[in-house]
Amino acid sequence: MTTILRMPGDPGELTLPALLLRNAEDHGALPALSWRAPDATGWRTIGWAEVRRRVGELAAGYRALGVRRGEIVLLMMGNRPEHWLSDLALVHLGAVPATVYGTAAPGQIAHVARHSGARLAVVEGPRELGRWAPLLDDAGAQLERLVVVEPPADGPRTGGPVPAGAYGTYAELAARGAELFDAGAFEAAWRQADAGDTLTVVYTSGTTGDPKGVVISHRNVLLNALALDGAVELPEHAEHLCYLPFAHIAERMLGIYLPVFRASQVYLCADPAAVAASARELRPVQFFGVPRVWEKLAASVRAALARLPEEARAAVEAAGECARAHVDCRQRGERPSAELAARYARAKAEVLDPLLARAGFDRLVWTASASAPMPPEVVRFWAGFGIVIMDAWGLTETAGVATTNSPGGFRLGSVGRPIDGVEVRTAPDGEIEVRGRTVCAGYLRADGTVEPATDADGWFATGDIGRVDADGFLWLTDRKKEMIVTSTGKNVSPALVENTLKEHPLIGQALVHGDGRSYLVALLVLDAEPAAAWAARRGIEGTVAELARHPAVQEEIERAVEAANARLNRTEQVKRFSLLSEEWGPESGELTPSLKLRRRVIRHKYGQLLERMYAM
Repeated sequence: MTTILRMPGDPGELTLPALLLRNAEDHGALPALSWRAPDATGWRTIGWAEVRRRVGELAAGYRALGVRRGEIVLLMMGNRPEHWLSDLALVHLGAVPATVYGTAAPGQIAHVARHSGARLAVVEGPRELGRWAPLLDDAGAQLERLVVVEPPADGPRTGGPVPAGAYGTYAELAARGAELFDAGAFEAAWRQADAGDTLTVVYTSGTTGDPKGVVISHRNVLLNALALDGAVELPEHAEHLCYLPFAHIAERMLGIYLPVFRASQVYLCADPAAVAASARELRPVQFFGVPRVWEKLAASVRAALARLPEEARAAVEAAGECARAHVDCRQRGERPSAELAARYARAKAEVLDPLLARAGFDRLVWTASASAPMPPEVVRFWAGFGIVIMDAWGLTETAGVATTNSPGGFRLGSVGRPIDGVEVRTAPDGEIEVRGRTVCAGYLRADGTVEPATDADGWFATGDIGRVDADGFLWLTDRKKEMIVTSTGKNVSPALVENTLKEHPLIGQALVHGDGRSYLVALLVLDAEPAAAWAARRGIEGTVAELARHPAVQEEIERAVEAANARLNRTEQVKRFSLLSEEWGPESGELTPSLKLRRRVIRHKYGQLLERMYAM
């Protein structure tokens, strides 16, 4: 458990601005926010006192634009200081920041703009300006003004004309705020807030339809932060590498709210593709990644290990078996024997730590994942380095984590036990229900009212299927809406089958299809880096698309599917598959911004291919 810093009141009655004041008073000189300046190779850092000063000035700038208490302001920026500081500035005004995914389709942007009733949007640059400008003339939206952080060189005409008075720059806003800042007005504004007030509205990523606006309060967030702080062991003021979108509840908690709660340091990584390089440089003590991130990192490590001499690979494999044995003892709640402890210490010092140092992971004390079921094979892979990925579970509606594994108790493959203040139960059909003060009030309606998310007794039906074991650990099966029901009436978890298929290193992504059918088929995507390494060892050259068509690769994937089927029951087995040549991603629409499958989109995009597999 990390040290709980001075609480300026009951955590359930505090607001985020009260904690920012605490940080400025008690830890003003400590580093708070770091980012790479556009014209520099190093990191620029400001402390907590400087953060609060800038937040105050920005709040004055937003007030000058007419931002009112209680109104939603939309943000579409990457992980940059303007985004982070604006979020806190709006909260101090009593306004409600809501981040929109940068990969959102025009229709989703329009839906959020109309539904939220926002009059102001703050966007990053010309690309975003071009997507938002048409909404200024949209009869269904109330959008009146756009603020642009990186204005186009030719002015606001990029993407189409912008009405006069409806466009401004972030630099102008910040300068105006510095000029108008009034300390008394700033303090008076944030002190009007109550713990039950809305802190943010988080729009879901829209896996099954239009995004829904989840209303989250200061109390939801700070009680969740308190519970997480009790479950996680971290050094004081531990740094966090922030690279996931702020539109996702996980990064909102990890990258904004928890750092304010813990007075810790945030490193903003504007380019998610640079996270591996940033980790190598910073050597963080904590790292969070959704399953796809851990899968990609594992694939990269496997590819590097495959290039080692045979003797070195054998040493890594032996060290990995020792590390897994050590982890297995810990998860059983047993103390490793003196002999195992000595072997593990030697393997860690001589083999594992030098390898982890190359990735910047040698200082890690807390690693976690959430958002989707973690493939067991990936968990076991990292356990071979002594890294226990503390899988957690929760939803936007639970302000993030509802259950988590922790160093004091974990089961690989489970998503842990409920955090303090959260109750978990399963309905007769296996749907997981939760109750607690961290559960949101509900969903924002277009008229500004809130539709409750819970029943009369406070239980929230999550839409996930799972079970709770005798020791209180929660095990997920799948999303209720995604369960496949075959024509014979058998229920199949697609995630279970997909994760089994992905145990082969060449298969990076998979979608299983078969609802209402007599058997399952699958769409498979090569994992580019391992596929290239596998091909090179066999003297095969070509792009990923060319490899996907190569007979030797096709034969290997056929063997991989057969191996997966051998571990699945008859109903779960894949009878036919197609190997695709292009990776799925958020930009092309197959994945959500949090890297979960958009099954409906994939089934529509590859509908003819799926039908052909049933017609064979």
